[in-house]
Parts: sequence; C-alpha cells; structure tokens
Amino acid sequence: MNVTEKILRAHLVSGEPVVGNEVGIRIDQTLTQDATGTMAYLQFESMGIDRVKTELSVSYVDHNTVQIGFENADDHDYLQSVAKRFGIVYSKPGNGICHQLHLERFGKPGKTLIGSDSHTPTGGGIGMVAIGAGGIDVAVAMGGGPYYIAWPKVVGIRLTGRLQPGVSAKDVILAVLRRFGSKGNVGKVFEYYGPGLAALDVPSRATIANMGAELGVTTSVFPSDDVTRAFLKAQGREQDWAPLTADDETYDETWALDLSTVEPLAAAPHNPGNVETIAEHVGQRVNQIMIGSCTNSSYRDIKTVALLLKGKQVHPDVEVGIACGSKQVVRMLADEGLLSDLIAAGCRILENACGFCIGAHMSPSTDAVCLRTSNRNFEGRSGTQSAKVYLVSPETAAASALAGAFADPRALAVPAVSLPEHFTIDDGMFLYRETAGAGVAGTPIVRGPNIGQVPPGRPLPERLDGVAAIKVGDKITTDHIMPAGARLKYRSNIPEYAKYVFEHTDPGFYAAASANRDAGKANVIVAGESYGQGSSREHAALCPMYLGVRAVIAKSIERIHRANLINFGIVPFVFADPADYERVSQGDALVIEGLRQAVETGRATVRDLSNNNTFDVTTELSDRQKRLILAGGLLAAVAQGQA
Repeated sequence: MNVTEKILRAHLVSGEPVVGNEVGIRIDQTLTQDATGTMAYLQFESMGIDRVKTELSVSYVDHNTVQIGFENADDHDYLQSVAKRFGIVYSKPGNGICHQLHLERFGKPGKTLIGSDSHTPTGGGIGMVAIGAGGIDVAVAMGGGPYYIAWPKVVGIRLTGRLQPGVSAKDVILAVLRRFGSKGNVGKVFEYYGPGLAALDVPSRATIANMGAELGVTTSVFPSDDVTRAFLKAQGREQDWAPLTADDETYDETWALDLSTVEPLAAAPHNPGNVETIAEHVGQRVNQIMIGSCTNSSYRDIKTVALLLKGKQVHPDVEVGIACGSKQVVRMLADEGLLSDLIAAGCRILENACGFCIGAHMSPSTDAVCLRTSNRNFEGRSGTQSAKVYLVSPETAAASALAGAFADPRALAVPAVSLPEHFTIDDGMFLYRETAGAGVAGTPIVRGPNIGQVPPGRPLPERLDGVAAIKVGDKITTDHIMPAGARLKYRSNIPEYAKYVFEHTDPGFYAAASANRDAGKANVIVAGESYGQGSSREHAALCPMYLGVRAVIAKSIERIHRANLINFGIVPFVFADPADYERVSQGDALVIEGLRQAVETGRATVRDLSNNNTFDVTTELSDRQKRLILAGGLLAAVAQGQA
C-alpha cells in the first residue's frame, strides 16, 4: 500500500475502500481557527456533548487578531471559555498561525487530522492525512463521529534530483499547479515520493502540502522518514515519530518531476493555477511585497529572507511586510539578531497571524502590483479589488524587494538554511493542555453580543418553486460568496454576515434573495465550472441557507464547498448537459416538481418558466447525504435522529 492507503485503512470505520465510494474515517485530531471556530463550537454545543472525544483538539486564534470594535474580542473570549469547558487546547492570539503551530507542536505521522480551514493539509508534510473541512464536520469529529470522504484516487508525484540554489518548495508546488491546474482534481490525494525527497526538509514539504489545497485535491501526503524524525527531534518530540513509507509505487497514476529543472515561478492574477515564470516578468515594477502566511512563514523561510536582506535596503518604492508563522520563529530570529536585520533593511514586522493573506490588513494601494508568499490571489482577496497579486517564493520576494521589481533570486547568492539541532520551545501561550480531552465542567461560557445562534435548517420541500437569484461564471471562490477582510468579524452573527453574501459579485443579491425568501420563493444559485473553490468557510453555504437558497446548479462544484452545501440542506445539482448553463438567466423562475424524489434518484428536470424551456440536472449523493439534505442539514438530521 501507499502511505495514504495505510493511514486511511487504519482509521476506516464504515464503507468499502473503493475509489469513489463514501467512507467514514476515525479522526484523531482536530483544529479550528477563530474565523471558523466560533460557529464550529456553537454547533458542538448544540449537540449536547460534555467534552471532546478526540485524542487532541486545538482552538487557534490567528485570523481576526486586528481588534477594531468589540466583535473579534468577543469571539476570543467565547473561544477561550469553550476550550476550557470541553477539553480543547487554546492557542492565544499572538502565538502564531494554526498550520505552522500544529506542525511544530502537535502533528504526528500516521494520524488523521481535520480542521475548519482549507489549508489543514499542511499536516501532510509530516506524514499525516490532514484534511480541510467545514466547521460542522469538525464539530461532529470532536463529538466522536466519523468524517466522511470519497475513497480517493491516489496520484503519486515522483520527485528526483535537487533544487537549484534560489529555487524552493514554493516553486515546486507552483510547478505541480502548472501541470494539474486548480480544477479537475476533486476526489484525489497527491502523494509525494522518490529520491528527491531526501533534500526537502519538513517546512518545504509542508509548503507543498499546504498549497495542494489550490489543486482541489482532498489532501497531500508525504512519507515519514529520517527527515521527519530529525524535525520532530529538533522540536523535542522524537517520541511522536513513527516510520511510514509506501511499500512500492502502488498509485492510481503517477507523474515525475525532476527538481533540478524547476525554475522560479509565480502564480499570476487572479488564480493560483495561472502559473508563469519569473523570467517572463523580470524588471516589471512592484509596489508591495508581503512575506509570510501559513505557506511560507517557517524559520527556514524567514531566515532565508533575513540573510538575503542583511546589510541591504529594500527599494524605496516598495512596501515590505514580514509575518512570521509562530512565536517560536520570532524568538529564534530575535535571538540570532535576524529580526534586527529585517528591520534595518526597511521591512515592517507584522503580527504572527493570517492578516494580510485574508485581507484583514496591509491591503495594497489602488492598481498595485503585489508579490506575496501566501497561497491565494483571488480577485479582491487582498482587500483591494483592483490589485494584481502574484504568488511567489520567499527567495523571489526578497530579491524583488531589493530590486523594486520582479527579480530572479538565482542572480543572488542565496544561502542554504539548515534546520537547527534544537528549536526554541515555549508553549506558554497554549492554554489548558493539562485538561485536554477532559475539560473543566461548570466553566461558564462567555457570550458577548456578537455571539449568535446557529440558524435552524428546514426540511426539503416536495416542490422547488424558485428563482435564479444569481448567475455566476467559472471558478467562483468562497471569497466571492462570503468576503473576508473587514467582514470577518461578523462570522459569529449569521443575520449580520448574510448581508454581505456575493457583496462584490452582485451588491443587490442580499436584498433580492431576502425578498424572494420572505415571499415564499426558494433561491437558486446558477454557476459555471469549479464553483466554491478556495477556503473551507462553511459560511458560504450557511449564510445562503439563511437567505433561503435551496439549490445550487453548476457545471461542477468543489469538494469542501459541496460537503458544506449538503451539511446545510442545499442540493448540489450539476447540469446534465453543461451547455444548458447558457439557457438560464438571472431572475428566471425555476420549478422542480418532486424535489425530494430528485434527491433520492439523483436526477431532476428543471422547468424554466421565464424561457419556457426545460433542462436536466443530476446529483450524486450517498444514502447518508440524502438523509441530511431531506432533513434540512446535518444539525436538523441530528435533532431528528437521521444523521
């Protein structure tokens, strides 16, 4: 077996391990971050369970750390009290970014992890099956329930050779994205193997696994070998190491990549799959450079940047910000004098948080060209709708910061940064480790006015009498559906957050959808290819559900978003004939007779009353998924004993 199969089979609790079949797997660890965690814990509370049942659950605060107004602080108070009550480790604001921290302090080879953040697959860099999921799925796992996925097709990525100086793991995953694209990979796991692995340390592997999310795969997996062991030993966790490698090349398909042929690359606006070479852009002016995020904020990455900038000055026309991934990284850089070098070079040192990646601060200026080491460059995600964001490696970012324009880092003497023999260990900002799994009964839950309730789902009606409330194109992301940035602070308050559904795509959507709902009409979303790319944010299904959306009809729907739609009672239809997408217009009156029967059979005929035509749609659902949709969503199914 390969590594993926070994881990999944060891955790299999239901279903047959045949490609495409739905299976349930036991979850060892969970993580949440504050932007998705509040709703996940409200959902967990509603289940009436007295403590978490996992081996480990961690609540990280790393998204909404810019506290303008009371809302984010309210969320943090709520999260801290819930963690103490139910046996969850709580990571305080300032401790760092969830994926970097989990890799450093908690990840274990051979374990399963799901997290309410789409970049949870970062854990694959240490030999875990780590999967991004909606918050409600994480709540179920914390309660001891299985997590359901389609048994994946495992694609083996065979690595040979060695990277050139100045080329790093970010360029590797961009090369993979250039080959496979950001759509069409649903239901797959990418597993990396081969002799090239020996020269990739754990932070490099984690970068590749992290941005595997942009491929649309279920997760990405690396073996646990001597490189993994050395990393865990340096973190004081050698006891957590276990060897885990593939028996042979038993993959459903394979692709080979010679690392020595990889050159500096960039993902051009506005999708991580738009990969171009740095050579195509050398000399193009740059306005802002942001280094960090859960993708490239490790000790290895930031130290490389510091050494490249040491004794130099960033270009006067460029704004440069540095966000380390964890308190550990900051302390080690400070102890080595490298923070001082970054400051002297003219960099702004930012909080150890997700900030700039989600548009929560450091938005670029109008029409700016911005280089970022983060993982997504969707239109407007930076907080500036007109900005042109490119995704690059830390080496390219540093070289470009000096030049004030795109620059090839291979022209510089790029230092080779080795991992230290011992990392600085300081777990002081992890609270309640001693009560993890048990909790402290009677701990009062703190609920400020920003902490709302989970809206109840309603059973699916027999007939859909609806309106095409919006029609969107291809590659609509969850950022398009539910904007982050300044709107993130409303995630605990669904009636308020729902006001911003499709805010930048169709500013009139909220008013129109509310009017349809209040008039007894169901709202239908019509979409093109790869609907729901990007973040795991379940609010992109939860808020539309609140506004009366009962169905999505698209050419294709991405994995996590599709699961979230089902969890909130929204039927995920696809056009039987993709050409029928062109026959539907926004505002059309749509009717499906026998909607509940359509869920059971997986096929329906839609009558478009406005155009006097019909078209067919399909949906592939497991028996469990059918029960959830018919009941009105997962929580409704739990209440009805149908989950």
